[in-house]
Amino acid sequence: MGRRVQVTGWLFKQEPSCYSFADLERYRATIWDGVTNALALQNLRKVQPGDRVLFYHTGKEKAIVGEMRILEGPAPDASVPDDSKRVTVKVEFVRRWPRPVRLQEIKDDAQLRVWDLVRLPRLSVVPVSPAQWRRLDQLSQATP
Repeated sequence: MGRRVQVTGWLFKQEPSCYSFADLERYRATIWDGVTNALALQNLRKVQPGDRVLFYHTGKEKAIVGEMRILEGPAPDASVPDDSKRVTVKVEFVRRWPRPVRLQEIKDDAQLRVWDLVRLPRLSVVPVSPAQWRRLDQLSQATP
């Protein structure tokens, strides 16, 4: 039996050269699509309107940079009508974090090193427990 984790929110990953947190901040809302990994899609199907979401920049940055909220979804991905498993959600900008929380900080933190973000590094939609969210928020406000 797998372990069940209480979820307080989610983390969504995105390459900033494709769509950055600054883009979301400018446009205020967007459709989150393009998720193809089976486990990431399974997680995305669990997302509900009002859920909190951390925005993580992949690529060279590798850091949590801000927070969004789910407005709508999950809904079928209209761009791939022949794939009923693919879904999208609509997200809105909430706030930029006081400072980015880098992946290395997360890996070095005793409370976070077992998180799916570290254990399953290719997963683009990751659940965040209440304790993880609190710890990440603390790190975002601390001096590095």
